[in-house]
Amino acid sequence: MRKYIAIIIASLALCTGQAHAQRCLPKMQGIEVRANMADGFNPGGNNGGYSFGAALSTYTKKGNKWVFGGEYLLKNNPYKDGKIPVAQFTAEGGYYFKILSDARKIVFVYAGASALAGYESVNWGEKVLHDGSTLHDRDSFIYGGALTLDMEFYVTDRIALLANLRERCLWGGDTRKFHTQWGVGIKFIIN
Repeated sequence: MRKYIAIIIASLALCTGQAHAQRCLPKMQGIEVRANMADGFNPGGNNGGYSFGAALSTYTKKGNKWVFGGEYLLKNNPYKDGKIPVAQFTAEGGYYFKILSDARKIVFVYAGASALAGYESVNWGEKVLHDGSTLHDRDSFIYGGALTLDMEFYVTDRIALLANLRERCLWGGDTRKFHTQWGVGIKFIIN
């Protein structure tokens, strides 16, 4: 009889008063992997652009977060019947403010600003184009910032799907200063 009472008490303890996991607590960290389209992605066309990135985010008080990471952006500029690739390798450090979340802490919306610094390569360093023309744009170090609108949707307590819209502004290079990006990603909470 005592055995059955112990089993009933144990099953009641397991089924009632379950604690739900906390999200975005101070000092929690997550690793983000992102893929974005840049400046009107056009697969197979001359004006296509894309970027890939990874970042470490650390939450602070009130659900805000610091983000540190790196990104690779490739933009193809049309030239006659071909294209000139412009690649940017950038490091990022920024702060994102939580502007909206639901009561169950499943969806979070952030607005953030980041500082960017990196390197830009035009036509992979080749100065002579396929038609014999000389390219005057050069490889250079770039710097600037980005404004980001970011959304996290938690699938589980440790995995979130991401969506973002971002405007980058970079100086120091010979090509376009502004790049609009939008894309998706995934975040894994590591502690």
